[in-house]
Amino acid sequence: MRVRKLLHTRYRVNDLEKTVKFYKEVLGLEETRRHKSPRGSELVFMKAVGSEELIELCSFPSSGPVQVQPDLTHLAFEVESLDAFAKHLAKFGIKYSDGPVLKENGSGFAFVDAPEGYEIELMQRGKENNSY
Repeated sequence: MRVRKLLHTRYRVNDLEKTVKFYKEVLGLEETRRHKSPRGSELVFMKAVGSEELIELCSFPSSGPVQVQPDLTHLAFEVESLDAFAKHLAKFGIKYSDGPVLKENGSGFAFVDAPEGYEIELMQRGKENNSY
């Protein structure tokens, strides 16, 4: 017996609307649904266009403020070009917080800071063997 597939990952946040705006406008994710859980959490589910897995953004103020520890966790997304995405980020006044780091095959990665102290890793596939 084993699990079948990853459905979603939850990130609890302090400012739900600021975080949703970042994921929509900066990263281009789609909001798939929004509701309140039985225990009172405000939940917003988001996804990247080419993915099935969801990100669940959760606001639950009664559990106390969210304090993300450095290098605790990050989400990784594929981009066509790290250079082009850097230009997209600049439109929002955002720069990479780390990188980009490029390999000889053209693959690479960079990080950007998301609201709440979470990090986003952006990955570009290599041209020769199509790997990261």
